[in-house]
Amino acid sequence: MNPQDTRALVESRLAVIPDFPEPGVLFRDLTPVFADGEAFHALAESLTAPFAGRFDVLAGVEARGFLLAAAASVAAGVGVLPIRKAGKLPRAVLTEEYALEYGTAALEVHEGELPPGTRVLVVDDVLATGGTVGAAARLVERAGWQVAGVSVAIELEGLGGRAALPESLETYSLLQY
Repeated sequence: MNPQDTRALVESRLAVIPDFPEPGVLFRDLTPVFADGEAFHALAESLTAPFAGRFDVLAGVEARGFLLAAAASVAAGVGVLPIRKAGKLPRAVLTEEYALEYGTAALEVHEGELPPGTRVLVVDDVLATGGTVGAAARLVERAGWQVAGVSVAIELEGLGGRAALPESLETYSLLQY
């Protein structure tokens, strides 16, 4: 499916909820897209298409990034690296902290999960301020792997997430708001 048709299909399935999770926020809910086989398949394929031939594995950022990375990995025929919230992985981990509006959070991966130099495409649902995606990319690099790029379903352009990422980091978003 071409990118314009994919955008139209995915947008037609998005649920838009005003004032969630707080007044003034317009929340774009991807769960109806996940529930629609055609839309979910088109979205999954669109996330890897700009990076075809330039990645070895997809990294899904907890939690909705897991769904997207898993679906896209099946379509692309590659594996999935889970990037988890702190305290969820049972073996030795690498941890990357990042700033939140009030406080900090952390993401983790298992040490040595992939061979050094593995090309990793980071996949998530939303690029907002860039904190989570940026931390995921730094974590991939610290682990000795290469960040092939970042691919997200939705980019909230007014929150400056792309500007918060390294300029050299290729970033793709299917939908921009």
